Amino acid sequence: MSESANPRLGALVKLAATVVVAGALVAAMLLPWVGGPGLVARNSASLLDALPVELTDKTPNGNTTVLAADGQVITEFYENNRTPVAPDQISDVMKQAIVDIEDSRFYEHRGLDVEGTTRALMKNLAAGEVLEGGSTLTQQLVKQTLVETAETQEERDAALDETVGRKLREARLALALEEEYSKDEILTRYLNIAYFGRGAYGIQAAAQEYFSMNAVDLQLPQAAVLAGLVQTPRNNPVDYPELAQQRRDQVLARMHQLGHITDQELADVTASPIPVVQGGNPPNGCANATIGGFFCDYLYTYLTGTLGLSPTEINNGGWTIQTTLRPDMQAAGDQAVLNSVPMGDSLAAVYTAVEPGTGKVLAMSANRKYGCDRTADAACESVNLNVVASKGSGSTYKVFTAAAALDAGYGINYRLTTSDPYYSRVFKKNGGTTRGEPYGPIQNVGTLPTNLTMHDALARSSNTYFIAMEDTLGSIRGPASMAQRMGLRSLDDKVDDIIEGEMASFTLGPFETSPLYLASAYSTLAAEGTQCDPTPVVAILDRNGEPVTDDEGRPVVRDDNCTPAAIRPAVANTLADALTADVQSNIGTGTRANVPGHDIAGKTGTSQDRDSVAFVGFLPEYTASVMIFNPKEKQDAGSYGGGRPAQIWHDAMEPILAQGPTREFPPADPAVAAGTKGAGMVPAPPRPQRTESRDDSDDRGRPPSSSSSQPPSSPSAPSQPAPPPETPAAPPAETGGAPTD
Repeated sequence: MSESANPRLGALVKLAATVVVAGALVAAMLLPWVGGPGLVARNSASLLDALPVELTDKTPNGNTTVLAADGQVITEFYENNRTPVAPDQISDVMKQAIVDIEDSRFYEHRGLDVEGTTRALMKNLAAGEVLEGGSTLTQQLVKQTLVETAETQEERDAALDETVGRKLREARLALALEEEYSKDEILTRYLNIAYFGRGAYGIQAAAQEYFSMNAVDLQLPQAAVLAGLVQTPRNNPVDYPELAQQRRDQVLARMHQLGHITDQELADVTASPIPVVQGGNPPNGCANATIGGFFCDYLYTYLTGTLGLSPTEINNGGWTIQTTLRPDMQAAGDQAVLNSVPMGDSLAAVYTAVEPGTGKVLAMSANRKYGCDRTADAACESVNLNVVASKGSGSTYKVFTAAAALDAGYGINYRLTTSDPYYSRVFKKNGGTTRGEPYGPIQNVGTLPTNLTMHDALARSSNTYFIAMEDTLGSIRGPASMAQRMGLRSLDDKVDDIIEGEMASFTLGPFETSPLYLASAYSTLAAEGTQCDPTPVVAILDRNGEPVTDDEGRPVVRDDNCTPAAIRPAVANTLADALTADVQSNIGTGTRANVPGHDIAGKTGTSQDRDSVAFVGFLPEYTASVMIFNPKEKQDAGSYGGGRPAQIWHDAMEPILAQGPTREFPPADPAVAAGTKGAGMVPAPPRPQRTESRDDSDDRGRPPSSSSSQPPSSPSAPSQPAPPPETPAAPPAETGGAPTD
């Protein structure tokens, strides 16, 4: 006898022994409950008590599908690729093929079939190979369900254990299932749970994988192949076509023997090769998303973090997740980013859009590919730079100082006169307000008037004005707290230190900032003071189209992420009106973002040494941030915030705004605009004395990083980032002489 025959014979001997022993024990132990032809249950109450909850669900849940706002499939989440289908979504010939080869007496027995099992055993022994299974379809359904729903390895091992005890339990559960469900339901559940090879679980996934068709459209040539795979899924027609064809012909012979196909059908199909039209598995996870990979990553983190859903629930829930992603905005953002910064460049360019008043995240673009292997492609990135706080966003923080000033009664035309360079009258270089040298020197980018209103200081992005405004307010608490009220959540773990340390650099935005939360904060202005935490999802529905609920019966997705009047609407409207000058006036630093015919407000930002540059623009309908930076090291971004970031914003939003008209901002509130405070004159304090033994600045006017600059009187004072560098002699060539930031 050949060596290859030994394992096969061993398997048959094992099958024979197991069936004989199990059959005897089943007959003995089930005799009090059953009797007559086919083992019809007399009293199934005790059997039904044994049914685990996994077996009382009518169908496996299958893949979770993620949809964009327009219904486009973004990706799916699954452990086992499965799309359950209803009985009428499976072709009749497919049902017949699986019954004929696996359990030809399926419609006669009640879960156990001693006659059929004995006949299969004899036929298999005579053939020297397994041609028919030794268990009924119902028993196989029990076993596979318990295996797939096992939560521990111990439970899985118990479901696979080749012992008489396990087979007895399987038999009892099979009897109970037959009492509870119709034959068509049991057959459908079996076809939905069976494994067909190449990652395809269930008949619909298998039909798609091998033939690119739906289960309802399967004909005899395909059905015979799939019916043969449940016992030998490895021998599939893609990887092992000859073995698959042999098994197909066995199925066809059995169907012919039972009178379910004609001589001609048998001859025609067996004479033909398997008609494979490979479809492949659907995308799985965010690395395989069809669009918006970084959005998908944010969604998954939101599901598991904010909503508290487990990966197992997500991957096996069979849910439909309706997201907020707009494919048109995502595609426009992707193209706009790549227009300015090449894919995989050392500089990351990220574009993030949200909807004011709802918090819906509309797009997340970057010149990176999400989730792929960085060793194979330098453009691959697993860190979501749209969400994490990597670098500062510069003068975009001046808006928080302006909002705090308006809220405190300083009107939009509050005028300050400052020197250039300017040294703080209140705050110290190393933090605090009591002891040490003044914070400074602060200088502007380009030559700016020394006497400005708040309105013009925002448009021109005057550094000296906003340090002086912090002096006027007397504390950093107002601006930092305003940023939090507006939704800058990436500041949450720093804000106490900033406030307690009275860090005057706050208004210059040196702190690591999330592009998502920067856009979210500005959207509070666009929404007339309503602050909404970002959300990527509008609904999660179960297989029946009902909202998925938590343990208390409430939908896991609730419309409770917004806080009306987080800041006064009058303040928000006045500031939004003022910020239109940054984009739409000839003195603004963000004019490259302007799209004629639309009311657009915004603010530019540039960190020290142009290590990071930013622009945030908004309308009543949309808010989007753009940041460019090297996430791994310091690198000159090559422009100011009014350069490439403003251009990316323009390129991303122009095709969206071309779709139709947009609303105008409400007018500035007259009372807030006028304010209750008079104009101020801020003289420049004397430049600090410098000696050879204590040089507190380097050759560019920045405080040194050495701890020797810490005032002896406050050893625990937090060290604040350095003020901006000296002003360049002229704006960069790319700005065309326009104001810069």
